[in-house]
Amino acid sequence: MAPHGWFGVLLIALAWPLNWGLPGLRTHLLFFPLWLGYALLVDALVLRRSGTSILTRSPRDFALLFACSAPAWWLFEAFNERTHNWEYLGGDRFDALTYFLLTTLSFSTVMPAVFETAEFVRSAGWMRRLSGGPRLEPTRGLLLAMLGTGAAMVALSMALPGYFYPLLWGSAFFLAEPINAWRGRPSLLSYLARGDWRPVAALALGALACGFFWEMWNFWSYPKWTYNTPGVEFLHVFEMPLLGFLGYPPFGLELFALVHLIAPRPPRLRL
Repeated sequence: MAPHGWFGVLLIALAWPLNWGLPGLRTHLLFFPLWLGYALLVDALVLRRSGTSILTRSPRDFALLFACSAPAWWLFEAFNERTHNWEYLGGDRFDALTYFLLTTLSFSTVMPAVFETAEFVRSAGWMRRLSGGPRLEPTRGLLLAMLGTGAAMVALSMALPGYFYPLLWGSAFFLAEPINAWRGRPSLLSYLARGDWRPVAALALGALACGFFWEMWNFWSYPKWTYNTPGVEFLHVFEMPLLGFLGYPPFGLELFALVHLIAPRPPRLRL
């Protein structure tokens, strides 16, 4: 395995037990090194399996994902101001500026983790079966319908959050994807037009895998997040209700659309 993979293992080996074992506040300092270690380890595993990876193709792109990740997640934090689906226990222990800086640093790891995991999934041999699926042409009518669907999903979730909050997960994809297609930016629709469903599956499964680790590492953390999800508060896996994990696959698609919406230049992802 490449040296940066072993450095990732070292970061995880140090940050994971400290995050679970130290008393008092600690996750605000340990979240970033833990997830940086995860991203480095998975990048090295992708490199070993496929001969290429995000970091080795372009360290600049690897850094770009961290830079784009935080503003993308702050969008969901803005949505949560209305839906109140999660809260951070221990967040009140920090002043506003310190809270913003620490959470922004933590949020910066979301895209690297998901896209690294998606590339790992994409490198699996069985993914070839999804390269010749049904074709979906990005016609003007389809793009307008997606844009209208995304707007309706946001409007409903904001107007009646107690009933429609699940619609947030996917709404950003329906809003950003048509804009990317019109701008000539990379989009999942360009793959689907060829019948290639591998990027969709890789992103969905990559986000779901990250979701498992997010919830597992969060469970014994402090500060930590907890959920308020009306109607599905049963069969919890760590803090997350089991049905809540259904939000992770569309979240992976949203991150792909958002990074190509806000990045100054498209990162070179192999999906």
